[in-house]
Amino acid sequence: MTTVTLGHDEGLLAPSLRLIATEVDRAFDLLLPEPADGRIKLYQAMRHAAIGGGKRLRPLLVIAAAELFAVPRERAFRAGMAVECIHVHSLIHDDLPCMDDDDLRRGKPTVHCAFDEATAVLAGDSLHALAFELLADPATHPDPSVRAELTLSLARSVGASGMAGGQMLDLMPEPSIGDLEAIARLQRLKTGALIGWCLDAGGALGQAGEEARRSLRGYARCVGLAFQIADDLLDVEGCEAAAGKRLRKDDAAGKPTFVSLLGAPAARAQANLLSSQAIDHLADFGPRADLLRAVARFAVERDR
Repeated sequence: MTTVTLGHDEGLLAPSLRLIATEVDRAFDLLLPEPADGRIKLYQAMRHAAIGGGKRLRPLLVIAAAELFAVPRERAFRAGMAVECIHVHSLIHDDLPCMDDDDLRRGKPTVHCAFDEATAVLAGDSLHALAFELLADPATHPDPSVRAELTLSLARSVGASGMAGGQMLDLMPEPSIGDLEAIARLQRLKTGALIGWCLDAGGALGQAGEEARRSLRGYARCVGLAFQIADDLLDVEGCEAAAGKRLRKDDAAGKPTFVSLLGAPAARAQANLLSSQAIDHLADFGPRADLLRAVARFAVERDR
């Protein structure tokens, strides 16, 4: 089984993950107070999905990228909360019976099981809307052109040319995604587009130059694919208790993955290579990018 062996990164990454998890849970608690009216079930469902559990890597990536350009943490955190809203929205919808039909997420019942399908759809929709509400607020950045860029790029990353498009490809019959190139394209849309936004958002918030932003995009492409290959390995070799979700679904469904096409040893080697390539993209940032380097290693060394 793949295990987390962070080594010298442990002292850097572990406290960062604990801090961002605490901050995100606290923010969702404040953003989603239960109203004393008929919407209470909707808010309860949103809280069920958003509070507790999850790695919170996406908001951490936004903050780590923004720190390279001395962006105030409170601004980066708001953008990080926006992308976490989108991520949770996607998990709620992916778990629905019409999609992956899962009953366990982050170690607890999925939203449609804990509540009902209609409430789950509305909870996902509401978190999606909340993401753009956060980005459009002047508190995220005083420059309206920066807020507009963040909003536009996130919309593109989650729509038909990004995450939703990748999910559509994932729902298609297996022969249409039966080779490595097709699987890589699917994952660049379904998983990679949102991870790419996290790194680009840090550059946008810091109004960074094109060369720096190009380096961050290269890092994001490599980390996103490494993360997905590691997920495929965990689906085959992982522990459900640690993962907090059902595993071995792809194999049971006969769905092609990096592991089924390459074999576990070659898939692991490819993930490690991508992690190293991601780190190479950070060379110009020096020690300021150590947290991003730790995330790249964690992407392929984690157990969930």
